[in-house]
Amino acid sequence: MNCNQFNTIPLEEVLLAIGHLPTKQNEKEAWYLNPFGTENHASFKLNKRLNIWYLFSEGIGGNNTNFMQKFLNTSISEILIWAENQNFSSFQNQKTPNRKFENPLKTYEITEVKEIGHHALLEYLNSRKVENQTEYIKEIHFQMNGKNYFGIGFKNDSDGYEIRNAYSKICLGKKDITTIKNNSKSLLVFEGFFDFLTFKNIEKSLENEPSDYMILNSVSMIGKIKNTINNYENIELYFDNDEAGNRAVEMIKSENENAEDCRILYSDFKDLNDWLIHENPSNERQLNYKRR
Repeated sequence: MNCNQFNTIPLEEVLLAIGHLPTKQNEKEAWYLNPFGTENHASFKLNKRLNIWYLFSEGIGGNNTNFMQKFLNTSISEILIWAENQNFSSFQNQKTPNRKFENPLKTYEITEVKEIGHHALLEYLNSRKVENQTEYIKEIHFQMNGKNYFGIGFKNDSDGYEIRNAYSKICLGKKDITTIKNNSKSLLVFEGFFDFLTFKNIEKSLENEPSDYMILNSVSMIGKIKNTINNYENIELYFDNDEAGNRAVEMIKSENENAEDCRILYSDFKDLNDWLIHENPSNERQLNYKRR
């Protein structure tokens, strides 16, 4: 899917996918409460004929791509990944019957996968204070555009790798979530894998048995999981302290009454890993933090 294709999908479908219904509508237009904030009177107008929106309370508007850029606060490429995962019916109808859609040619080749050993990667892990959690990650060497690169690789459920080093943040292969199961009734959801590694560092101090874990690898994957986590008795959410994180928490909590926003642990920091980097891991705040 590209931006032109995404922008032809009725914005009504997009809004429904993220849990928003109109307060009133007719054949030409629909009105919604502000999807980006809290309000009592609908100021978000959708022009159905033109498939564009305008938010009167903020004086902004645009197409589907503009909307999701503000809603998810992420890149266009990750917005399109999110859209692909929604399986919008109107987009499926655009596809020609019996046509074979081939994956685009890979622009990379993974040349080696091994245990973390390169000093630069070890130093990077040390700077993030997760150097002791190497069982979940690999050292990935790959070629791209005729050049050789290497980084820390975290595998997702589609056999792609999130790649991180001190200079880059990319995904090799298909973007997807990562699930780690321990036959638990509790699920912990993380936005990125460094937050997951951070939690594993402090998990013993919380005196709880290992849970099931789900790492989004991007907040834009939130729509993929919201209907698959209903079977857990407890759901703990560890997202970033930003607008996209706020919306992701609200989306899950609105559909799962047993979901808990656990960002109180690191409320003064960007994310869980940022808290670990700047706080003393043995401080009173951590030790007094109670999981339900």
